[in-house]
Amino acid sequence: MGNSGSRVGQSFCSRFLPEEQAEIDRLFDALSSDKNSPNVSSKSFSLKALQNHVGEAVPLEMATRLYDGMRRVDLTGTAKGPSENVSREQFTASMSHLLKGNSEEKSLMIMKMISATEGPVKAREVQKFTEDLVGSVVHVLSHRQELRGWTGKEAPGPAPRVQLLAAQLLSEMKLQDGKRFLGPQWLDCDCDRAMMEDWVFRVPHVAIFLSVVIHKGFLILCSSLDLTTLVPERQVDQGRGFESILDILSVMYINAHLPREQRHCWRLLFSSELHGHSFSQLCGHVTHRGPCVAVLEDHDKHVFGGFASCSWEVKPQFQGDDRCFLFSICPSMAVYTHTGYNDHYMYLNHGQQTIPNGLGMGGQHNYFGLWVDVDFGKGHSRAKPTCTTYNSPQLSAQENFQFDKMEVWAVGDPSEEQLAKGSKSILDADPEAQALLEISGRSRHSEGLREIPDDE
Repeated sequence: MGNSGSRVGQSFCSRFLPEEQAEIDRLFDALSSDKNSPNVSSKSFSLKALQNHVGEAVPLEMATRLYDGMRRVDLTGTAKGPSENVSREQFTASMSHLLKGNSEEKSLMIMKMISATEGPVKAREVQKFTEDLVGSVVHVLSHRQELRGWTGKEAPGPAPRVQLLAAQLLSEMKLQDGKRFLGPQWLDCDCDRAMMEDWVFRVPHVAIFLSVVIHKGFLILCSSLDLTTLVPERQVDQGRGFESILDILSVMYINAHLPREQRHCWRLLFSSELHGHSFSQLCGHVTHRGPCVAVLEDHDKHVFGGFASCSWEVKPQFQGDDRCFLFSICPSMAVYTHTGYNDHYMYLNHGQQTIPNGLGMGGQHNYFGLWVDVDFGKGHSRAKPTCTTYNSPQLSAQENFQFDKMEVWAVGDPSEEQLAKGSKSILDADPEAQALLEISGRSRHSEGLREIPDDE
């Protein structure tokens, strides 16, 4: 893996199919015939020509990185340094390695995009590259109007989401001693070819993001890029405006950890902004609706939540399976999966006298990894040091937290049964809940406005 004799370009054979190679050649011909680069040979193209082609679709920093990476490709093994411009052979080799190469070829191209010198690169250089890459993905998708309903605007919070996702990707890198890259104290460490190759191999988002920037930024071989499982379609039934807690990067990060068949579509089930600060409203909108993602933001701007792999049901027992997980978005991005210690994946209950009433994930009664109390707007995240079910730390800023914003999104396609059950109010399905509402002195606002669904 990544031995010192590896060189991008030597003994090169394009991985493109004939029709793909023809499209690559057409793009090179367009770049090399750019009229704004009169001093450049028709057998090569300049940075200016590349910038003219991509326009505002690709940020200047990333366009420059890609161009520098291409002209640093040594096809003969005898080059004294980077070429002045990019030749057809360098362009084809670069595109082949970046779009169709293995982890070694991709990582070597990334190192050429980072540094003009051979040998290891500093971790802080990799950090800057990763931030540029993540930012470029949002920029390109937004410019090409490929956000599928999500916003590319920076979400409010103590740290930009671009930096948070870049930090998460970088944290997956294993240093030479096997430790993870987990803080600024590692920024001066050297990252050699073996480390970079291992990182690209184990963290698929790096290669995926590069392919998005190239396919959508250069408008090349776009038919081979499937965005549907990277960027899920956002579906919101309400006619009025709705600003989600989540931005496109947060969605892409969470979505990548869902079962593949559930990644193409997110449908809003509940929002405290649209449906009110009510636990009964939450239950009425999320029960029997299939797998879903719940996310909330506490008063200290920590954003976190969980994925429920099964339909929520109101009952005194734990539910769910080992596909469930908890996650954090801010102040850091992380996903916490099951430990196997217990099966306390999901819990939803109300109207009980002796056991907790609320929505919880992980841990145990009164000691959940994530808890939303029946007294809506209050919750807790208790972990000393971690949640037994998910190995998650305390997700909220305070152990007992307060929140105003909560959302629940159904993921994947609903079954007919889920659609039918979803149309039935929780008060129809659970007479005890209706009685509880009446005891509390609150009226049932929907009474008389609709028909009670027939029992199945």
